[in-house]
Amino acid sequence: MSLESFRILYEDTYIIVCVKPSGIATQSKSIKSPDMVSILKNHIAKNASSKNISKEPYLGIIHRLDQPVQGIMVFAKTPFAAKELNKELQSGGFGKYYRALIAGRPPKDSDTLENYMQKDAKNNISCICKKGENKAKFARLSYKTVSRDQQYFSVLQSNLSESVCTELDIHLHTGRHHQIRLQLTHIGCPIIGDTKYNPENAKKTGWHELKLCSYRLEFMHPKTRKPLSFSLI
Repeated sequence: MSLESFRILYEDTYIIVCVKPSGIATQSKSIKSPDMVSILKNHIAKNASSKNISKEPYLGIIHRLDQPVQGIMVFAKTPFAAKELNKELQSGGFGKYYRALIAGRPPKDSDTLENYMQKDAKNNISCICKKGENKAKFARLSYKTVSRDQQYFSVLQSNLSESVCTELDIHLHTGRHHQIRLQLTHIGCPIIGDTKYNPENAKKTGWHELKLCSYRLEFMHPKTRKPLSFSLI
């Protein structure tokens, strides 16, 4: 786990947009490990005016990335901004785009995947289920093939042993628990480095980098209502 890839892309009175490194939780119950909330609150406090230095900064979590996932996130710096961004997120106004490196090749070069999913909070895992089952939620994403056989987007590069790999560009339409990881596994294309859903990695121990990155994020500014777009490409 490293903070080397952490950086702030944009900040004003209402929001802060940053790159979350792989291995850092969005918010953790443990005080032993840094998380994005503590990192950003320390950043805001360090740059606050002296009259507010004793007050803990406000930071609203708008969306989350799994701990092994790296990429762009937006946080709210005021309750007003949090309310507006949450409304936009719930109405489908966010544009969330990912790159994933998968083992093998997908059945189609491009497709839209639609499933119903259940979350098992106790075991921190999700599964595909049927519509109408208890706590079933609709999940939808679209993907297209970017490249094959080790022609990778730079933030996903590493030395890999897999003989056949494919990089996908993914548009996430819904934000379900472990959605991308589960839906890609469901079509026989697990993400490389995924010890939870990739059968090849299920028995591996220790930390493994998940080849999934939130590389682009689009939304409306909560105050000005101007469209904002941030990308790592």
